[in-house]
Amino acid sequence: MTRPSRRQAWGVAQRPVGKPKPDDFLFKEEPIRAIEAGEVLLETLYLGIAPVMRMYMMDAAKAGIVTGEAPLDIGDTIHGRGVARVLESRHPDYAVGDVVQGQLGWQTHKISAMTAGERFLRVTEHDLSYALAVRILSMTGLTAYTSYRYRCDPKPGETLLVSGAAGGVGHMIVQLAKADGLCVIGLAGGPEKCAIVRGLGADAVIDYKNEDVGVAIDSHAPDGLDIYYDNVGGEILMAALDRLAMGARVLLCGSISEYGRAESFGLTNYTRLRRAEADMRGYFVYNHLHRFDETVCTLSSMIRAGTLKPLVDELIGFDKMPEALIGVYDGKNVGTRCVRVTA
Repeated sequence: MTRPSRRQAWGVAQRPVGKPKPDDFLFKEEPIRAIEAGEVLLETLYLGIAPVMRMYMMDAAKAGIVTGEAPLDIGDTIHGRGVARVLESRHPDYAVGDVVQGQLGWQTHKISAMTAGERFLRVTEHDLSYALAVRILSMTGLTAYTSYRYRCDPKPGETLLVSGAAGGVGHMIVQLAKADGLCVIGLAGGPEKCAIVRGLGADAVIDYKNEDVGVAIDSHAPDGLDIYYDNVGGEILMAALDRLAMGARVLLCGSISEYGRAESFGLTNYTRLRRAEADMRGYFVYNHLHRFDETVCTLSSMIRAGTLKPLVDELIGFDKMPEALIGVYDGKNVGTRCVRVTA
């Protein structure tokens, strides 16, 4: 295989205001130096796309936002996890041809000493598509599985409402909860996405773009919600808080509806938690890295058994990276989104 001489990368051109737009991204091309002792040269196969990447592009620390990644300056390569193959190695623990997943950044090649901060892990499920190792068998899967299993306290027969039910985390929550015998209500935008969520086994689906969410929740969950799994925040979170059953749990996983607002959203009905003696629980995926092996083993087995149907929204070509992230904020993705960089 011919050694590449240059790498391509996408960096931060300017801080996003509102939804990310093409002018926020900077395309770069740079030479690849020779690797040194203890390093490897990685060739990116796939890169994952997640809403939090807009947060990476912001001056997160100044805004008081916790992302789990180092802050980026203008011109820096955007953070992002992906899957890569070792092209060259002078590292004692890695051989040419090994496949890993970790913090690659938005670039076609990376020279790495495989430090702890890059969170590289070996890809072990070679019988499954490497596209799954980008998000489903990586941080998205870790998020869905551990937040649901260890923070929601699900019980058979309970009613769970999940927003963003056609998204990367949401579509997995639907299936995990159904496998446990819960009644699942999904929230999605538009008839096409609602049909997909029904196909995943949801007992009911609410089209938040065309229905009154509060009225629809009342219809499908007349006795209230035992679990609300929140991926969007904002007004939908408020509607759910008004409809909690006694002892309910509210899991705060994401708040994509709030990321592009000029001003922070003010939650005004949090006192509803008192009436229902409910708990509102935060979740941060990096607190659960010790459960990674357990998660990959469980989800891989479910995929092979057909009890978990992963939805992978794949774009092809490194040039599609900005478009891929912009599309997430426009609601264009179904399931978890990734970009295939190298076949």
